[in-house]
Amino acid sequence: MDTDKQIVEAVKGGRREGQSLMVSRYGQVVFAMIVRQVPRTMDAEELTQDTFLRAFSNIGSYDSQRASLATWLCRIAYHLTLDFLKHRKLLTVPIEDGAVWQVGGSDEQLEAELSTGREERIQRLELLMDDLPPDERLLLTLHYFENRPLDECSFIMDTTPHALANRLYRIRKKLYKQLKMI
Repeated sequence: MDTDKQIVEAVKGGRREGQSLMVSRYGQVVFAMIVRQVPRTMDAEELTQDTFLRAFSNIGSYDSQRASLATWLCRIAYHLTLDFLKHRKLLTVPIEDGAVWQVGGSDEQLEAELSTGREERIQRLELLMDDLPPDERLLLTLHYFENRPLDECSFIMDTTPHALANRLYRIRKKLYKQLKMI
């Protein structure tokens, strides 16, 4: 079994080797996405297992024309992680005050300012990300840490690439404003 199509067919047929191969091939990808969002490794491991259990039971809905198997699995993981974080009611500090939207600058200027390589700024940025709502943190993780293109992120998050581009701009603006305040 070398291809995703063969893996999917094996899982559809209820064959354990297909399930094992899917987990071994994509388990780390799914876990890496989840563990960046969930504070405890044990919870991330459980969510990873839940992702594959859900994938096995819903394998009939997988459409290789819409997304790769890895992207489809990440979509399942995204929704499970978001539900988990919402139900845990983790303390998040909203940074959405009116002044954030008063920050000037183009998208390129904000991007350049936020992506400067200074280690101290990167550490502060990571701390600020922890205070973002779970869906915004997940979007930043998918797009910037996992280098996923917007069309792939939009499939995972069930929205349009244009809407995500706008959200990314607003999130960067929010983070920029917070960095200036520190």
